[in-house]
Amino acid sequence: MGFTQLDKDSGLKTLNIFLQDKSYIESYEPSQADVAVFEALNRPDSTKYPHAARWYNHIASYSESFSSLPGTKKDASSYGPDVVETPTEEKKDDDDDVDLFGSDDEEEDEEAERQKAERLAEYRRKKEAKPKVIAKSMVILDVKPWDDTTDLAEMEKFVRSIELDGLVWGASKLVPVGYGINKLQISCVVEDDKVGVDDLEERITGFEEHVQSVDVAAFNKL
Repeated sequence: MGFTQLDKDSGLKTLNIFLQDKSYIESYEPSQADVAVFEALNRPDSTKYPHAARWYNHIASYSESFSSLPGTKKDASSYGPDVVETPTEEKKDDDDDVDLFGSDDEEEDEEAERQKAERLAEYRRKKEAKPKVIAKSMVILDVKPWDDTTDLAEMEKFVRSIELDGLVWGASKLVPVGYGINKLQISCVVEDDKVGVDDLEERITGFEEHVQSVDVAAFNKL
């Protein structure tokens, strides 16, 4: 019969019962069988179908690598039990009477959990290995000299001599401020986690023979 009508209660009940003691549709690792069934249904209600919902959330963690999973994907109806039996208390009692020396279920559950833990650890390793987005900002600084006798070319040379990991100096220009005095307006790009604007201002004002003050003219996230 396989998995059919996965958009209806009857189909979801079948899937939920099938997965109550399994981590995957086939074998002990995710495969194209899981992909086929996963793509054939929407996220199950965890209240009504807890086993199906658990499986669905686990398989969703492999969504970025579906194509690399082993096996050949078939129609969802190609997977699942031929006959689905709803467990009853009577059946459980019968099983207890017959299985006098224990069952392999516990070992299978442990193996499934181990496989699940390994896959989850691998997923986390791949996720952590992905390049992280580096937060950067464009900053424009107004560097003001003491007076019109200050050598602005030399002042800019001092400013650009500041080298920090995560700091890249950009274009600059002289902007009149009045009374024949110009200020140096210079841009830079900083990595937010590495360079603090306050620290940068402090370093520039350290050239006290040339620099009177530093103001942030513009600050924009990139």
